[in-house]
Amino acid sequence: MEPITRLISIDRSSPVPLYFQFAQQLQRLIEDGTLAPGARLENEISLADRFGLSRPTMRQAMQHLVDKGLLARKRGVGTQVVNSRVRRPVELTSLFEDLLRENRRPRSEVLSLRTAPAAGRVAAALRVEPGTDTVALRRLRYADDEPIALMENHLPADLLDLTEENLAEHGLYALFRQAGIALRSAEQTIGARRATAAESRLLTESRGGTLLTMERTALDDGGRPVEFGSHLYRASRYSFEMTLTAS
Repeated sequence: MEPITRLISIDRSSPVPLYFQFAQQLQRLIEDGTLAPGARLENEISLADRFGLSRPTMRQAMQHLVDKGLLARKRGVGTQVVNSRVRRPVELTSLFEDLLRENRRPRSEVLSLRTAPAAGRVAAALRVEPGTDTVALRRLRYADDEPIALMENHLPADLLDLTEENLAEHGLYALFRQAGIALRSAEQTIGARRATAAESRLLTESRGGTLLTMERTALDDGGRPVEFGSHLYRASRYSFEMTLTAS
């Protein structure tokens, strides 16, 4: 790999703050794989001298990337690149498929698979009477052997023949397609909240760390609700992206 002094340039005539110029270019090197996970960076004093920046400016740039989850400071080791954040478009796709497209080696750990009576939001989302049996599954999704999402899903009980084995090997939407179920649309809500102690342990996130939340009700091509999902994502490793257009 070329030295980053050849890959990052600072334009002092630009109105863009110097710290942000450096941070933005370093972020691109991380996200395109030029700087691989685990790569160590020089200390802030050395980097500031190399780029002719003040130490507070360099410290601000590095902290910006630490806050975004792209760099980590480790005592006795220094500053290292961590796995880049998964940037997921807001589309009717599964996380498993999105990770495959990004070459992030997805896998699932099935935490539970059971029959459960629908209640509250689940019954409303699936348009069934409260107490109706549903298939309830809970999975921990990994990317490159790092936990990234905790996912709970409810499906109509007569929809799919699910096993822990096929859920561990395939995304849920791939299993829908194998069964001839075509998804047409979904209603989705995205938010954020603090992690509980149990969620923090499963996701190896700091206690009280921020999690992104997503609730989705997916409909088949006949308009029938076939899935209600309630998912939690590590905000330090995951983001949603969307394109906005003017009408």
